Amino acid sequence: MPNTTKAALEESLKRLLLKKPLDKITITDITTDCGISRMAFYYHFKDIYDLVEWSCVEDGTKALQGKKTSESWTEGLTQIFEAVLENKPFIMNVYRNVDRERIENYLFKLTYDLIVGVVEEKSKGLNITEEDKKFIADFYKYGFVGIMLEWIREGMKENIEDLVRMMDLTLHDTVTTSIHNFQKNNIEKTVLAAGFTIVKEFVGHGIGKELHEDPAVPNYGPPGRGVKLH
Repeated sequence: MPNTTKAALEESLKRLLLKKPLDKITITDITTDCGISRMAFYYHFKDIYDLVEWSCVEDGTKALQGKKTSESWTEGLTQIFEAVLENKPFIMNVYRNVDRERIENYLFKLTYDLIVGVVEEKSKGLNITEEDKKFIADFYKYGFVGIMLEWIREGMKENIEDLVRMMDLTLHDTVTTSIHNFQKNNIEKTVLAAGFTIVKEFVGHGIGKELHEDPAVPNYGPPGRGVKLH
């Protein structure tokens, strides 16, 4: 029943936003439209902006269900864009009449939930802390939200598929690289804290007719950046 009441209040708010700006809508307008008492409104929300924030998060959460893996995150991102576009009058009204921080917080929560699912999957079984995983997810979250805010500010005109494709190309393999870099850093910190050091002068070598043939293969450095061995 409580969710039914919240949903009814949300629908009334969205209907009213098609007729007038958010700052002209009152709680009485909303409760009269859906036939719910003011007391019931205040039982669920402290003010209209609280209802706005709940509505945004609710729509986004539905869009993200089951789309938080490395195989499906682009689908989840596409559905976030589509959920925003589907509610364009609502989102644009909120964006223009509510402080930008509320929209940012809404998008931050959605994109963080999306990205942290990928980070958790890719870091499974690796030596990486929860703090490190949070930092990686936060880093990409800010990039995603920056793109989405610009898209909203420009009136949601750019094609969603094109945007998601470019974001996918930019992100491709970078989360995995970030995780491995953090893992390497954690291993180094553990080794150094125990009083040991990494002997950078010792390297592996190629195999041939002579001893110690090229190429020299160092035992340190960023993963995937060295000379490709055949």
